[in-house]
Amino acid sequence: MTEQLFGIVPPMTTPFDEAGELDEAAARAQVRWLLDAGVHGLAAGGSTGEGHTLDQDELRRLVGAVAEEAAGRVPVIAGIIVDSTRDAIRRGQAVADLGVAALQVTPVHYLFRPDDVAMLEHFRAIAEATRLPVIIYNVVPWSYLSPKLLCRIMAEVPGVIGVKQSAGDLKLLADLLLTARPGNRIFSAVDALLYPSFALGAHGAIAAILAAAPGACVQLWDAVQAGDHARALDLHRRLLVLWNALVADNLPACTKYAQALQGIPSGQPRAPMPPASVTQQRAIQAALRGLV
Repeated sequence: MTEQLFGIVPPMTTPFDEAGELDEAAARAQVRWLLDAGVHGLAAGGSTGEGHTLDQDELRRLVGAVAEEAAGRVPVIAGIIVDSTRDAIRRGQAVADLGVAALQVTPVHYLFRPDDVAMLEHFRAIAEATRLPVIIYNVVPWSYLSPKLLCRIMAEVPGVIGVKQSAGDLKLLADLLLTARPGNRIFSAVDALLYPSFALGAHGAIAAILAAAPGACVQLWDAVQAGDHARALDLHRRLLVLWNALVADNLPACTKYAQALQGIPSGQPRAPMPPASVTQQRAIQAALRGLV
């Protein structure tokens, strides 16, 4: 199962209708669009998917719709963004019967960071209670896990199979790739530097830009795997322009706008996140034209 998790795994946006409710039909349409682009997996309910705004029932409905539409063609990862071991276990158990390949779980991060032992036991409890593989979503600045701690958790907790490394510091990703055990899956979420991430040996990416430009990101992955670095560098430069247009505090909203320009309406973000501004819209439009 672990070997099936690789390559381009877009963290889907979560479509909401005009009333702000989950739009399962739109989520299914997004799955079809991403699969048509050749992605290798799907992640639902992550931060790009505004998973922090979803209640447990909504997460189950979303993951269920995504998994059913994917129909086993690619693995599906379910996002969990909560602040207690109990809630993380409950959410993991809520999606455990839906055929998900793994859970993507943030460290506890509300104000008070657990010490290293408590953090390790948090992930151990989730893996044991859900009996699902766990990928640590290393993203929260004030609850950030070092490569040393991440490798310790993966070594001591068999159910923790990998890390989604979301810092902008490529050296941290390089250190993690250097020290992780064979069999661990290390995914890059350094959106601006996917090309060097892949060249360094990352097993794939779970990053917002993949949901905004899946086809170009698949091409980038394929180019690196084929050793076509001239092609990869060209794609990197054009994708970097898009990332610079997307990255902001309202990144999910900007990603939704990029999708809408490509015929995949994902609705508005949930309040209080604002939609893409006019300035952001113009920059995203220009960047997408540059990818054609």
